[in-house]
Amino acid sequence: MNILKFSNGDNLPLMGLGTWLSKPNEVYNAVIEAIKCGYRHIDCAYIYGNEKEIGDALRFAFTNGLVKREEIFITSKLWNSDHAPERVGISMRKSLNDLQLDYLDLYLMHWPVAFKTGHEQAKTANDLASLDEIPLELTWNAMVEMKNLGLTKHVGVSNFNIAKLNKLSADSGIKPEVNQVELHPYFQQNELVEYCHSNEILVTAYSPLGSRHLIKTDEGIQLEKSIQEIAAKHKCSETQVMLAWGMQRNTSVIPKSVNSSRIIENLEAMSVQLDADDMHQISKLERGQRMAKGLYVVLPGGYYTYEGIWEK
Repeated sequence: MNILKFSNGDNLPLMGLGTWLSKPNEVYNAVIEAIKCGYRHIDCAYIYGNEKEIGDALRFAFTNGLVKREEIFITSKLWNSDHAPERVGISMRKSLNDLQLDYLDLYLMHWPVAFKTGHEQAKTANDLASLDEIPLELTWNAMVEMKNLGLTKHVGVSNFNIAKLNKLSADSGIKPEVNQVELHPYFQQNELVEYCHSNEILVTAYSPLGSRHLIKTDEGIQLEKSIQEIAAKHKCSETQVMLAWGMQRNTSVIPKSVNSSRIIENLEAMSVQLDADDMHQISKLERGQRMAKGLYVVLPGGYYTYEGIWEK
């Protein structure tokens, strides 16, 4: 299976190119290289600060016949400072303008937290907005309205756990179509993945290789003996093993790279087929090691705690 399917029959490609931390002067070539070698899913976000360059790359790809608009899946995300309902359409239209698109394929609420309008980065508690001030369901309803207007084909969330998914669905009456969360062999979130699958919510795994940005390189998952043995068995790289594991869990994966050879290597993970024993061996690597903890919103005197964000 190379795709996941939405309830209306639309496709979400299993492999996508992540663009978090891709520098503006590098992401242009990365997107073009990815499209040339077969990627059909590009994951973006306003807060990554590189959507204008991605838009230039998409325009080049469309103009030069590398891909048609309808053949590629583009995701963007609503940042915390634009949760006020009247800001949702403004933010989405900015992403559309920067990406040089008429519509998005998927628009996600980036985090289940809110900042005051105009405060892109929260430096003190005064920059935060509580969820009593801007309830998630109000933001969500505004996003659904953008879908109704045709500005995005699908809407979803990111960094939501089961409790928050349940509450959002109950309060709004409309469940998210996708949940994008951190997933890798050290943080498998089996209960959450099973819940999403059972409730027809597609799952996208960010940081599917762990995150070199958040952990020391000498602690990389690729150095695990079982990962290395499985790679040798299938004559592939350790990276490809981890991506194949993610895709065989019926989750889409969005590894980030601006390196041409790694972009190609990651895509070739789609041809790696792990067996039941491989999957079992990887399952034993679970550490419950969350790397993206959301601590940037845990500020003295603020509304958010680590336990509250993740229902711990």
